[in-house]
Amino acid sequence: MSPPLNRRQWLALTAAAAGPATLLPARAAEPARGTPQRPFRIYAVTFRGMTDVEKGFSEYFASRKIPVQISYRDMNREPKRLAGFIEEIRATRPDLVYAWGTSVTLGLVGPYDGVDPAQHVTDIPVVFTLVAAPTLAKIVPDMKAPGRNVTGVTHVGPTEAQMRAMAQYRPFQTLGVLYTPTEKNSVVVLEEIRRLGREMGFHTVERTFRLDAQRKPVADGAADLVRELKEAGAQWLYLSPDSFLGTLAEGVVIPTAMALGLPTFASTEQLMQAGALSGLVSRYYNVGQFTAHKAEQILVGKVSAGQIPVETLKRFSYQIRMPAAKRLNLPPPLPMLAYAELIHTDVVPSQ
Repeated sequence: MSPPLNRRQWLALTAAAAGPATLLPARAAEPARGTPQRPFRIYAVTFRGMTDVEKGFSEYFASRKIPVQISYRDMNREPKRLAGFIEEIRATRPDLVYAWGTSVTLGLVGPYDGVDPAQHVTDIPVVFTLVAAPTLAKIVPDMKAPGRNVTGVTHVGPTEAQMRAMAQYRPFQTLGVLYTPTEKNSVVVLEEIRRLGREMGFHTVERTFRLDAQRKPVADGAADLVRELKEAGAQWLYLSPDSFLGTLAEGVVIPTAMALGLPTFASTEQLMQAGALSGLVSRYYNVGQFTAHKAEQILVGKVSAGQIPVETLKRFSYQIRMPAAKRLNLPPPLPMLAYAELIHTDVVPSQ
């Protein structure tokens, strides 16, 4: 595949691909003019319970002295729950809807070329977070100008930057990917990886988690799937922004890969915390804060959601877990130590 980048090229690629994200306010401030006496009402739909994203989201408003009332509803990985949430949104008429992840967001607003006003939220601004590929998932047609009543924040580093980060650590010709076929975000990221593979000179070997009769992913056979990827020649196991994968990463997927001598690369902070060898990640708390900044522009600034760019954080952290590197006998190249964040704590899988 393409040769790895030097430090200057790597930092330039990451900064350019991340885009000129709006800076968050550096300190707490008095609420902007136009803040009402009553709290803004936010209806928040999560996919798998509360995360640090929600913590950052709510604490942003507190630091800015913006009164909000957030009503949380959890999909609990059950898409059929969304219809009831949409009915409640229409009945309560919140000031803004917060959507966590690709599946939730698509369920609430629909793809931009397939919106059904009878099924989707169209007349209340929606701010999404933790969406890996908003344009590929057809949530917005253009990141700079969403053009619909939707905006938000993406948390995953540019796919090309992630591929080059892996090559910088350990060159590869074959990339293993384990994903959930019913999670739209995982599917669109895989499509992007395949395209980059054709351009950069590597190929992928892929396995999908098994589905039950209701097409829900199940953990059965997950370790065997990792072994199959290794046997198929995978030199890295890419951990995509896949919610179901996240539930098995620490207890099954990463320990199995470690036992096989297969290095793992994390696309999100959650997967890095689960024990991956390395990853290009953004902090969930910071993502939540930036998402709240988008909401503030709508609620306080009275800016139309369709005019607010979809952005990501300016900076990503390239992290390396040193105990994993030692066990795999894969020390990072010396130049990488100049910019990588080294993690010296190990992860002990829960029993």
